[in-house]
Formats: sequence, C-alpha cells, structure tokens
Amino acid sequence: MPRKISKNIAKARAAVTKPAYALPEAVDLLKQVKYAKFDETVDLTMRLGVDTRHADQMVRGTVVLPHGLGKTKTVAVIATGDRQKEAAEAGADFVGGEEMVEKIQKENWTDFDALIATPDMMKVVGRLGKVLGPKGLMPNPKTGTVTTDVAASVKEIKAGKVEYRADKTSLVHVPVGKLSFAPEKLIENASTVIGAVVRSKPAAAKGKYIKSVTLSSTMGPGVPLDAAIVEASGKH
Repeated sequence: MPRKISKNIAKARAAVTKPAYALPEAVDLLKQVKYAKFDETVDLTMRLGVDTRHADQMVRGTVVLPHGLGKTKTVAVIATGDRQKEAAEAGADFVGGEEMVEKIQKENWTDFDALIATPDMMKVVGRLGKVLGPKGLMPNPKTGTVTTDVAASVKEIKAGKVEYRADKTSLVHVPVGKLSFAPEKLIENASTVIGAVVRSKPAAAKGKYIKSVTLSSTMGPGVPLDAAIVEASGKH
C-alpha cells in the first residue's frame, strides 16, 4: 500500500510545476507553499558526479554562512591549560580535558552540535570514535575542529560554519537557514554553499560534476534548481 500523503503536502508538491527553477524562484516558491506551524529549516541537496569510494574523489569541507543558520550551535572543546581559557572566552558552551573524554565515553554524552579538540588531545579523543563517529561529531583537521586556534574555531562555528560532505551516494546535504529568513539571506547562504562545493571539485572527477540540485524545507516540497546555472554561478 502506498503511503497516504496529506492534502497540505499534496498541494505543496503540486505547486512545483517546472522541471527546474532559478534559486530566487525556488526560495519564493518554498515561502508561498509553507503550511507548517513552526519555522522550517531550508536544505540544499546536491547530487555530484563523483565516486566517493575513491579517496581522490572525496568532496568535503566547511564554509561560514554569511547569515548563519538561525540558531546558535552548542560547542564543546577538549583542550588543556591556556587553550581551555581561550575556548571559554570565545564562547564555548562546554570546556574540559580528559574528564570530558571520560564523560562522553562512559555516559554517551553528546549534548553539543560541534566538538573541537587540540592536536595534543587527539590521542585520548581517538577513543571516542564509536560514540562520536555515527553522529558526525568526531573532530577532524579537514573541518577545522582539530586545531591549536580553538578561539577562532569556536567563533566560526558560532557564526554559522557548516560542513559539507559527499556521502556514499554522492549526495551533499547542507542546511542553509530558516524559512523565516529574508529571501536574499537564504539566496546568499545557498549561493555560498554552492560556490564552496563547486570549488571543491576533485581533479579526478570526470564528466558532469553537478548532476542535480534541490532546495527544500522541512515539511515543504523539493524544488529542483537548474544544475547548469548553479554550477556556472558557483564558479564566480
């Protein structure tokens, strides 16, 4: 039996009448068909022409959204000495050393959105792979979460730094703000992510790089964007 969809969802999906939209049109459409009672998150999904089974075709990085995500992320820092003080002064929500590692390990404690660690603490933080790995919270030098400059990293994450990463199916899925944002803020945030992903094209990737792009909201429809326009705009 196919799952029955609500009238609201059916109506919202029916509003998507074109095979592809420009980014400003897609933002307007999502706002027009909104029916949820809460402030939905807007997501950008990009299907890439890469094979992530090969290390030289991996697409991964971070980018600071110019207008943030509409909520401040909770940041934890594992460090020692002066780095703990720097992290606290930069606005970290939780700061600790080996005792925090133990808390995460013994209690499966993950009441944070991002975890930063200094390189000297990675020997003990490495034990947390089973807890942090599945949640995507393991500190990583590629995303700037293993660093000696903990203050800068905390500030960037608080300002709206997001990670993009191609998964096993070559999809990149990134939140770009809230539906209540002004259209130009959503457009600028989405354009910033698109530009970062386009610039991250691996040299080993062959053929068409951006295969499809969709903008969606939590309860709204997926609105297809013109992939060719998206890729061209991302190169500027």
